Amino acid sequence: MNVSKDWLKTSWQAGRDMLRTSAGQPHRPGSSSAMVPIRSLGASHRERVVEHLLKLEESDRYLRFGYAASDEQVRRYAMQLDFERDDIFGIYNRRLELIAMAHLAFTELPAYKNCAEFGVSVLKKARGRGYGGRLFDRAVIHARTKGVSMMFIHALSENTAMLRIARNAGASIKRDGSESEAYLQLPPAGIDTHMSSMMTDHIGEVDYLLKKQAKQFWDFLSDVQEIRRGVQEGRHQSGE
Repeated sequence: MNVSKDWLKTSWQAGRDMLRTSAGQPHRPGSSSAMVPIRSLGASHRERVVEHLLKLEESDRYLRFGYAASDEQVRRYAMQLDFERDDIFGIYNRRLELIAMAHLAFTELPAYKNCAEFGVSVLKKARGRGYGGRLFDRAVIHARTKGVSMMFIHALSENTAMLRIARNAGASIKRDGSESEAYLQLPPAGIDTHMSSMMTDHIGEVDYLLKKQAKQFWDFLSDVQEIRRGVQEGRHQSGE
């Protein structure tokens, strides 16, 4: 069977349309407001998290961590992530590169079990697509299903992108010199919130599996083409 890039592109688009339909979003040809599948990350994704954070530019690391984090400090942060207690969400591209990630951190202290802190990072090449806001919305839905009534964001005052996300969500922001604190009161979760959380988890998982299969397929074709080139070169040399 002669498989082309056009065929894979058509199949991929059909899969995206199917996911939009299952999420209750009608497909509009040519629309740029496509759904962004977000996947819950587990301990098996720790190395991808490390790779993502190490790709952040120096200025982005400063905004994400509040200080100029070294490679070793970034790795230490990633290795200490508690995937059982906290929730980590990510957005992958077609190459299975983690281009955006959010960390929803909880505390084990009973007095603050209704609170959570949100942090996000987006690679420079993936900016301007609203990924930070999408991850924030996803985190809010998930936080509500866990009984969280107050979400906090601690950011440097110069981190205008993060503070804009909080402000657009209706958060109250208090500035204290070079740092700012934002907090957002969340309503209790209803059945629709739980259903939305389950659906977005499912869509994110299906999307990741589709991208993984597509990448494996193209890797396979690349290997086949490499073998063919080797055979052709061998024949050419033997004919000389």
